[in-house]
Amino acid sequence: MTRRTRNRHVARGAAAAVLCTAVLAGCSGGPGGSGDGGGGDGGRAAAAGERGRDGAGTPTERAKPVVEPAALRGDGVRVNVADGQRVGVGMPVSVTFARPVPAAERAAVERRLRVRTSTPTTGSWSWVKDRNLHEGQRVDYRPRSYWKPGTEVTVRVGADTVRRFTVARSLVATVDVRAHTMTVTKDGTTRRVPVTAGAPGMDTWNGTMVVSDKQRRVLMDSRTVGYADAYKDYYNYAVHLTTSGTYLHENPKANTYAGNSNVTHGCIGLATDGTARRFFEEVIPGDVVRVTGSKDTVAAGNGYGDWNVPWKEWTSGSALK
Repeated sequence: MTRRTRNRHVARGAAAAVLCTAVLAGCSGGPGGSGDGGGGDGGRAAAAGERGRDGAGTPTERAKPVVEPAALRGDGVRVNVADGQRVGVGMPVSVTFARPVPAAERAAVERRLRVRTSTPTTGSWSWVKDRNLHEGQRVDYRPRSYWKPGTEVTVRVGADTVRRFTVARSLVATVDVRAHTMTVTKDGTTRRVPVTAGAPGMDTWNGTMVVSDKQRRVLMDSRTVGYADAYKDYYNYAVHLTTSGTYLHENPKANTYAGNSNVTHGCIGLATDGTARRFFEEVIPGDVVRVTGSKDTVAAGNGYGDWNVPWKEWTSGSALK
């Protein structure tokens, strides 16, 4: 072989090595680019079938199998969003576990949680103390600001659970308890609705709440919320806001008091003239209800009160530092 021929072979071999290196780098299993809001597997592509100089095909490296954290095994994991669901701009992703996850294991769990979005989104997981659960039984993901309408979201929880949902449109209802009004802003259009909120001493929660569900008719019993036998009756067009029992619903008292005074036991009342029905029919889980002018702010774990936590504090609640 001439020196010129040998040099050509060396050059081709070097080019092939560069190409191989680029391909392997592109297969890296680390966190993705824009729109990747979850923890990656932390693995790297392994050349499991790489041959040695003698061409014998001796494996030089093998990918280590992923060991699923105990909290993600079995059927004890629940995700709040259904596959294919359309939600409002405020809906967090909330994952709950059958048993508390010890602090030392939470980072490993978070690494097996992944959120991918169709539009660039900055978000973070944070461990939340749920009102009805123990510490370490709930971790939520939310963006820094409300979801962008039209965003398609894919959530992966461990190896077996996948949820895909779409952010349908924006609806934010702002209740001013002092002015006794609710301003509903839906995709840029705004209307004002008279309301009656919690009477003094039974004040409606202040802050941002997110619609978790809604029911055409709900039995409400004052004994379940610590108000003795003040009421027990069915109420229509009930939009559920907190675990502690706050609803936005039709209330006959609103026919008289909406727009001028607060007389409820903490819920937000709408009149029976079709006002409550209209709001009920247009609202979906994930829509935002903000209350201003009241007193105590709703806790993050009382329903979906995540938006009341400042962003810096929210990110500090992640186990991944």
